[in-house]
Amino acid sequence: MIDRTLFSIFKQGSKTYFYSSLFFPSYIKEEVFSLYAFVRKADNYVDSIPQDIQSFYDFKEKYYSAINGTKTYDIVIDSFVNLMEKKEIDYTWVNAFLESMEMDITKNTYENIDETLHYIYGSAEIIGLMMAKIMNLPEKSYYYAKYLGRSMQYINFIRDIAEDNNLGRSYFPQEELKKYGLKSLNFEYTKKHSKNFTNFIHHQLNRYIYWQKIAEQGYKYIPKRYLIPVKTASEMYNWTADQIYKNPFVVYNRKVKPMVKKIISTTLLNMIDPKKPNSRLNLCTLKQSIPQINY
Repeated sequence: MIDRTLFSIFKQGSKTYFYSSLFFPSYIKEEVFSLYAFVRKADNYVDSIPQDIQSFYDFKEKYYSAINGTKTYDIVIDSFVNLMEKKEIDYTWVNAFLESMEMDITKNTYENIDETLHYIYGSAEIIGLMMAKIMNLPEKSYYYAKYLGRSMQYINFIRDIAEDNNLGRSYFPQEELKKYGLKSLNFEYTKKHSKNFTNFIHHQLNRYIYWQKIAEQGYKYIPKRYLIPVKTASEMYNWTADQIYKNPFVVYNRKVKPMVKKIISTTLLNMIDPKKPNSRLNLCTLKQSIPQINY
């Protein structure tokens, strides 16, 4: 049975992940909730306004106490550490995650794509790796699991531009803003440079698509019962990308997220045939070609 605290943290944190994860088999659902409650709680500390820096470092210290054998009586930490032991989750993955969360305290901008990818590895790729462990996937799936985490994180960056502006941070390579003639992603500035901003966003969406297409090649390693929620979450992010492509400035008006009924209906379709190729997305309408380079 899923602990009420873990359930609540996960539900409040991510509509797409939460509702799609409800369709995992019960015997691994609790593990999925343990993972996402842990990462969401850490993320909440550094994303709050103002940032709850002391609570983050207290959380980090309690985690390290827990892996050294101390019971913290924090259900989020203790259940996650139990999950680590049960699934043999690499400690260095968690270290990388906590490092990226700490970067949200100490670093506001990223000069190039390598710096951005360093952050993404800890904040998202290792989540894909942990999910692969939970689902007992073969190691040859890990490459694709990392790309799925990477692509989902990147569409979050695009979707959350306005929110990140309020936090005083930007994850996009600064050298790419300069390339597209942008000095800022603040709305008052971008509306005066709408064409530059639109071209910039389309470029970022092309990068997302490139990574997502790699990730989808790994679906063949995921058993049908597990693929249903994974593919649903992925499709919801593709839907988000499609909405933003049609109107890049929508990111300033609202947080582009699918309605719960859309998540559920997509899940039901995937239950019929989860291996069916992605056809409901119009990502092919992107006018720019997908860059054929390794990002």
